Amino acid sequence: MSLVTNALKRPISVIIFTVSLLIFSIIAATKIPIDIFPRLNSPTIYVIESYGGMSPKQMEGFFSSRLQDQFLYVTGIKNISAKNIQGLTLLKLSFYEQTDMAEASAQVALQVNRAMKFFPPGALPPQVVRFDASSLPVGQLVLSSKNRSLKEIYDMASTLVRPSFSAVSGLSAPPPFGANSRTITISVNPNKLRSYNLTPDEVVQALAAFNVMSPSGNLRMDNNMYVTTINSLIKDVDEFGNIPVVTKDGVPIYIKDVARVADASDVTVSYALINGRRSVYIPAVKTADASTWSVVKGLKEKIPEIQSLLPEDVTISYEFDQSVAVMNSVESLLTEGGLGALLTGLMVLLFLKDWRSSLIVVITIPVSVLIGVLLLSLFNQTINIMTLSGLALAIGILVDQATVTIESIHQHQEAGKPKRLAIYDACKEIALPLFLILLCILAVFAPSFLMEGIPKAMFLPLSLAIGLTMIASYIMAQTLVPILANWLLKDHIKTASTHTSLFERIQKKYLHILRGLMKRKRITTFVYLTSTILLTAFAFMYIGKDMMPKLNNGQFQLRIKEPDGTRLERTEEKVKQVLAIIDSTVNGQVAITSAYVGIVPSSYGVSNLYVFNTGTHEAVIQVNLKKGYHINTDELKDALRQNIAYKLPNLRVNFEPIDMTEKIMSQGAATPIEVRIAGKDMDQLKAYARKVEAGMKQINDLRDVQIAQPLKIPTVSIHIDRLKAAQLGLKMTDIARSVTASTSSSRFTEKIQWLDEKNTYTYQVQVQVPEYVMNTMDELREISLVKGQRSPTLGDIASFNTSYEAGEFDRQGPRRYLTVMANLHRIDLGSATAQVQQVLDQFEAPPRGVTVELKGMATLLNETLQSLQLGLGFAILVIFLLLAANYQSAKLSLTALATIPAVVLGSLVFLLLSGSTLNLQSYMGMIMSTGVSVANAILIVSNAEQLRLHHQHAETAALFSASTRLRPIMMTSLAMIAGMIPMAMGMGEAGEQAAPLGRAVIGGLFASTFAVLFILPLVFAWAKGKAGFQSPSLLPNAIDNAHKPSNPLVTNIIHNN
Repeated sequence: MSLVTNALKRPISVIIFTVSLLIFSIIAATKIPIDIFPRLNSPTIYVIESYGGMSPKQMEGFFSSRLQDQFLYVTGIKNISAKNIQGLTLLKLSFYEQTDMAEASAQVALQVNRAMKFFPPGALPPQVVRFDASSLPVGQLVLSSKNRSLKEIYDMASTLVRPSFSAVSGLSAPPPFGANSRTITISVNPNKLRSYNLTPDEVVQALAAFNVMSPSGNLRMDNNMYVTTINSLIKDVDEFGNIPVVTKDGVPIYIKDVARVADASDVTVSYALINGRRSVYIPAVKTADASTWSVVKGLKEKIPEIQSLLPEDVTISYEFDQSVAVMNSVESLLTEGGLGALLTGLMVLLFLKDWRSSLIVVITIPVSVLIGVLLLSLFNQTINIMTLSGLALAIGILVDQATVTIESIHQHQEAGKPKRLAIYDACKEIALPLFLILLCILAVFAPSFLMEGIPKAMFLPLSLAIGLTMIASYIMAQTLVPILANWLLKDHIKTASTHTSLFERIQKKYLHILRGLMKRKRITTFVYLTSTILLTAFAFMYIGKDMMPKLNNGQFQLRIKEPDGTRLERTEEKVKQVLAIIDSTVNGQVAITSAYVGIVPSSYGVSNLYVFNTGTHEAVIQVNLKKGYHINTDELKDALRQNIAYKLPNLRVNFEPIDMTEKIMSQGAATPIEVRIAGKDMDQLKAYARKVEAGMKQINDLRDVQIAQPLKIPTVSIHIDRLKAAQLGLKMTDIARSVTASTSSSRFTEKIQWLDEKNTYTYQVQVQVPEYVMNTMDELREISLVKGQRSPTLGDIASFNTSYEAGEFDRQGPRRYLTVMANLHRIDLGSATAQVQQVLDQFEAPPRGVTVELKGMATLLNETLQSLQLGLGFAILVIFLLLAANYQSAKLSLTALATIPAVVLGSLVFLLLSGSTLNLQSYMGMIMSTGVSVANAILIVSNAEQLRLHHQHAETAALFSASTRLRPIMMTSLAMIAGMIPMAMGMGEAGEQAAPLGRAVIGGLFASTFAVLFILPLVFAWAKGKAGFQSPSLLPNAIDNAHKPSNPLVTNIIHNN
């Protein structure tokens, strides 16, 4: 028994079931997570190891290489890449998609433990982090105070604010930025050490000897169990000064005699500036599977509670709120979808001239969409720009199904049938064509299940949104629509004479044109196919290609670089100058700025996942313009480049992704264009990278062309004469420890802790020479090395020379690599990639062992376009097979597919005319238009073949089929075009993100409607002109179609026309 029969038999049950679904759908719509993009679930693990003071080469040799060797035992690894800078190794482990990441994480942890056996003394266990491309900062929690020091604010952020993050579901808690960890510093005076013949390492050993972490025991005395405590740990910071270092002639020399004890911070290597003022902030980072909107909402609700934990003079504010962009995108698409549904309903009303019929069509739209949201929730999807785009696209198809049903009912009523019979016969008649249309639309998006990586993660949710909503719509068209038609439609259709007269004139004019074309059907079909295919190929070559539409959201991020190795204080001053330039360029329209100057402290290596600077010469600046200030961000960036270059000529600038869309799609790449030069010989890499850099600078549309890695870090090389050291009784260990304590600190060479009993936190105690003291080569030479009557200095046993070395060593597998990167200006990614490839092709072959390849978003663009092209081809094949199975004829299937070249050409032309590129969104619109085109073609081909089998003349069947299907095809096409207009206009703050999708659909449907109405009948008449009437059935009792009785409705239609 069919859906229609069951529905009409039990209408109340259908209504109750529909209402129940609506209730659950509304509940699901309020609970489904909201985000900017679908969950990408990229299988990636990061391993971070910090060791303060180690050079990049040492980090690469002692840590990176060891870890890489061990990770080769981990199953499922696709590639291993590493970044090594001073004091930090950052490894990225990428896995194949089907890898069991729980098992992989366990294996990585096991191999880390094995590699640690080879680490230098004092090295902490590496941090192993499962980090997804969707795990991004969604804002900054900024702490500020007019009275407190940065150290105090930072300590409050670490001990009071950061632990509160765990109360917000989906929010991770990275360490604060802007200062360094609270530390008890023993700042030795080199002159006083020399006067007492002491070394920095002796101070370290004295600290370790008189400040010992020891467990307490028990004393069982009388009837009590006493807890025994010992003052092995110093309680008050000032007491550290009373620790004796040595005793000479019975006189003790205390730490306070040679050093200053302070409750301070670790060695300063970075600052955070909010609006140019030093501050502290904690990035709010959502987990990969969390909703941006829910996380930010939960954190904002938690802020009053967090504020209550802090002193009154410390305030908290939430800045760079990425949920605003998410909600703007969602609201824009919801608004566009609502306006589209309204315009669609008005278009249906214009054609049908019957408000009851229009009401039925309009009712099915929200019902089907809400059920689609319920099903998306059950499939563990989120509301994002992809699923919302899918729902907006689905509205047109929903209208198509309901409209075809209502139109068929009208035709049966006009044939004189009673209302109930007309509704039943009409719904039964179109059940199979509508089901075939449903299968064809689903087939268009079926290839999304075969894609991999980012294309699949982006395309599959849209496909699910369309497919699930369409399934709901088909069920509604077969159940709810006939019930509402019985209740709402009148018994007899009375169409206004003016409307009938107008449509008849249009119909007659259309038939007149079609009959004229029918006389030249072969040449017309040939010209159509040839011209559309050639023009499509030309348009595809000419149109720009991007991953996603460019946004203009009033935010940008730039990285500035002073000459390699510049001191932190000088870089900070340049940051402030750049901030002033930005403010003057936008005429004071800056809402807030955030800058991070210098490198991440070694205590918090994991923070490099969020901000990665290679040295104190680098800074990252984020700028948020005031709401309502509209300016083309691309042009603003170019103006800033010119202004900064004019006022600060030695400063290098590079703009980077800031909004979530760009960050997710870039997959960590700093720029859209990256050229990777890999090999083993660093000198060869430098020479070839500079050649590539010079070549890319000749491309007019590229900006910020530069080598990413710092290659000229000033270095002081200390060469120890081992013979002299041995003659003086010095060990290399003693020498190294004294040098480390003087130029860095004893943090990693000796673990000494102090317990603050007020907040029950432990803090590092370290010996160091103040940064402002160790500032000349003479100070370096005068470092004392060993105790005695006359302590030898470093200058007695060592020679010194200055040079330049690379400040970062990156490698993938066994080879190091350098990256030449570039931004784009007034050019699409596809064209820029082609131009860069031309430049690379002009160079002679690289030296043996050196490879050159394009990376960055260019690789992802090529993978995505290839996936979509293969997907479109596969979809056409699946549709062909479906139609062939239904029609039992390959010719009819090919006939229905004849409109596809027009769809692709129409989409490309409209995109070119509107200044849009071919990107993920517009490609989806093109694929959707293909499905709609085939759906319209099925209406004509199915009807024409039925007429041909009853009346044995293909040309007449084609003419009459086109005539009778003129109104439903025009109505559904124009209704869907009207529904896409708001989206194509890009209304709202985030409207430009989905605009190419709407434009592609409009262009494809315009061309498709023309091809369906004027070309498809010609193709059918040509293809089936000499076809017979023999049934394809192989059953012995099968009869020829020529002997089938005529359908009275078909006869009536032909007679009337």
